[in-house]
Amino acid sequence: MKMLRNFFRFSLPLIIFPFLFSCNNTDHIVISHGDLTMSISDQLFTQLHSTQTEKKLTSMAATEYLILDEGTLASFPVFKSSTRETTQLGGGRVYTIQGKNEGISKTLTITAYDQHPDLLTTQVTYINSSNKDLPIKAWANQGYSFRSKEEKIPFWAFQGSSSSSRSDWIKPINPGYYQQNYMGMNNSDYGGGIPVTDIWNPDIGIAIGHTELSPQLVSLPTEIKKYSKQVSISVRKDFSHPHYLAAGDTLKTLETFVALHDKDYYNGLRKYAQLMEAKGIKMPEPEPAAFEPIWCAWGYERNFTLDEVVGTLPKVKELGIKWAVLDDGFQQAEGDWHVNELKFPGGDTQMRALVDQIHAHGLKAKLWWAPLAADPSSQLLENNPNMRLYLSDWAPQYITWWDAYYLSPSHPHTIQHTKDVVDLFLNQWDFDGLKMDGQHMNAIAPDHNPEAQLSSPEEGPEKLPDFFRLIYDEALAIKPHAVIENCPCGTCMSYFNMPYMNQSVSSDPLSSWQIRSKGKTYKALIPHTAYYGDHVELSDGADDFASSFGIGAVLGTKFTWPKDNPTASDTFLLTKEKEEQWKKWFSLYNQKMLSKASYKGGLYDIAYDRPETHTIQKGDTLHYAFYSDEWSGNVELRGLDKGQYLIRDYVNNKEIGEVSAQANTVNLEFKDFILLEVYPK
Repeated sequence: MKMLRNFFRFSLPLIIFPFLFSCNNTDHIVISHGDLTMSISDQLFTQLHSTQTEKKLTSMAATEYLILDEGTLASFPVFKSSTRETTQLGGGRVYTIQGKNEGISKTLTITAYDQHPDLLTTQVTYINSSNKDLPIKAWANQGYSFRSKEEKIPFWAFQGSSSSSRSDWIKPINPGYYQQNYMGMNNSDYGGGIPVTDIWNPDIGIAIGHTELSPQLVSLPTEIKKYSKQVSISVRKDFSHPHYLAAGDTLKTLETFVALHDKDYYNGLRKYAQLMEAKGIKMPEPEPAAFEPIWCAWGYERNFTLDEVVGTLPKVKELGIKWAVLDDGFQQAEGDWHVNELKFPGGDTQMRALVDQIHAHGLKAKLWWAPLAADPSSQLLENNPNMRLYLSDWAPQYITWWDAYYLSPSHPHTIQHTKDVVDLFLNQWDFDGLKMDGQHMNAIAPDHNPEAQLSSPEEGPEKLPDFFRLIYDEALAIKPHAVIENCPCGTCMSYFNMPYMNQSVSSDPLSSWQIRSKGKTYKALIPHTAYYGDHVELSDGADDFASSFGIGAVLGTKFTWPKDNPTASDTFLLTKEKEEQWKKWFSLYNQKMLSKASYKGGLYDIAYDRPETHTIQKGDTLHYAFYSDEWSGNVELRGLDKGQYLIRDYVNNKEIGEVSAQANTVNLEFKDFILLEVYPK
């Protein structure tokens, strides 16, 4: 068996033709689909091209290979190829290319779906036809490298993994950059995400990922070596224990994909989301109440009093806010979700009375909850200790943030407990929605609990979305218009949990940039989502309503009034000056409701177009949001139809000028932001 080392070190450039499967005079097989062309060599190496750049994107190199102790098994001389039609996902073509390296055969299956241009899926099957077991450390698919001509920032990237750093999902990447993007657990509480890596610059964008319908324990490593402008990406499965491909056995990789796009990552994620929807991932229909503005009692923090919450409700109503959220601190413990009678001396009856008071003010009521978490000393675990998720050494998985243990989401007792809690909150207490909170919700480690009835520990993380489906279905069975918010604090939310919530959220953003970039991400994956920008107090300056407003996010706040809780870690008091500002923004929000309108994420590149621009279309009016610390100069208003348009700064009620699709630039001067509406004359 020939061991080929370092075949995953390549360079990259991109090119294209109409739909085509052929062999040219250099014995290369060529598959073309929309703007994406893949050439396959006689060694089963591949190369990408794009008509947009009229050049090769990648060099001819091994892009699907096995990683062994001794090196990389990458070269498989081709001995057979074929093509057939498929009716799946609306029709397309399946290309099968087979190669063999002594005792190991490789079958590369590439599918091009008619309704998904510029995208090819890949699956590889390896068969050990030798008489020896083959030790495998990992497999890799879509292993591409490409160079950049950009001098300052070679590439920008969407990185879909989660860790305790709570880092930006969208970031510039420079020489010396590396991120593993493991889709399993990266810290005690943090894991999961969106299994896509997207790399782009002004010339081209390329997205890769897996297309399975459940979470998978793979990585999407992204790297630029020091002193280099060449980025390398792949989808990789590492085996945590020695894995032997026994003689006569077969190893099949996950189905993965590569897609080309223009502008930024939004277009790459749209292609991924459209494919996944065709494969069966159905995102929720928007719930009208999820677009209504929100006040959360978290400004008073865990030591809130009932008088503080009830006393704030008139001001909440006065500002035009529609939701009141009771946050952490009402419960006996994580896992014991009945009320703490030191705070609610009347017991659960007093909680129902609080909800009645919220409703009496004309507001809807939402309740905070950390599902899957249970304190070690909780009555729940004392009575049912085997509900815990067990690691490989039978230790519990710890949730550092809550000082709690993970429950096993597949355990029958966890399932029944969860049903009972949803009934308590929505039926018995009469809340109108749930704020599910905590980064621990995004993923779990492999579950070794023998009572979880799993075929393997790895099935635990794969089935986690079923747990959130249970909550969603139970909630809507009780209240068909319940708002179910999933707030996996600081993580890149698991794509596979998204179908089971109807309100997404920026989930503890560290900056206004995160509010805007997370919003663009959610709107690529769930175009009609009610995206909540989280408490405005988490934005830059604690008052940046414009970052939520301009991208079509739901507005929210956690102000306190008429005074703070004396034990709170910070002040969120609604002063007279702030009240005027809050009233203006919430009034404008209720008037325009841009959160329900169509976000046009493909018009501008969030990284390379300056100033940063977002566009929303409502009827025949386009709303442009520009963001920059300071700007003076021309901007281009993209997306206009024929005719003349008037431009107005709708925040300051100021006429700006006139524009048309043929003459679509306007000179602007602003600090931080300017929000414009452009409507037919």
